[in-house]
Amino acid sequence: MRKRILVINGPNLGRLGKREPEIYGSTTLQELEERLIEYGNSKDTDVICFQSNHEGRIIDRLEKAVDEEVSGCILNAAALTHTSVALLDAVKSCNIPTVELHISNIHKREEFRKKSITAPACVASISGMGLHGYEYALDFLIKQS
Repeated sequence: MRKRILVINGPNLGRLGKREPEIYGSTTLQELEERLIEYGNSKDTDVICFQSNHEGRIIDRLEKAVDEEVSGCILNAAALTHTSVALLDAVKSCNIPTVELHISNIHKREEFRKKSITAPACVASISGMGLHGYEYALDFLIKQS
C-alpha cells in the first residue's frame, strides 16, 4: 500500500516566489507542490498538499487527515508556529507523525520567531534548509512510517 504524506502550508505561504524572495526564494507554492508530488511518486508515496491562511481550516485539515489514514504530515505553520496553542493541540490530538518545517532559519530572525509553540508535538523540526527541507522531511517520514 502506498504511503500518504500530508503537506500543510500556513499563512502567507501562498505568496511563495513573490513574498520576500531574498528569504524564501523565487519558487512558487504551485511549483513546490508539483515538485513534492513528483518526488513522492518516485518514492511510492502520495503527497497531498494543502495551504490556508486560516488557522481553523488548517486544524480542520489535520483532523480530516486522521480519517484518511495519512502516514505523516509536514507542517509549515508559518507565523502560527509562534502563536497557536490551538494548532499545538490539534497536532497532539491527531497523533500523526508530524515534522515542523521552516524555510528560513527561525533562530536567525526576529526574537519572537525563535520560539515554536507547535514543536513539542512534532517528531522533528527542520529550519533554514530552504525548500529542500520539504524533501528531507518527506524522506524522514517515509522511513519512519
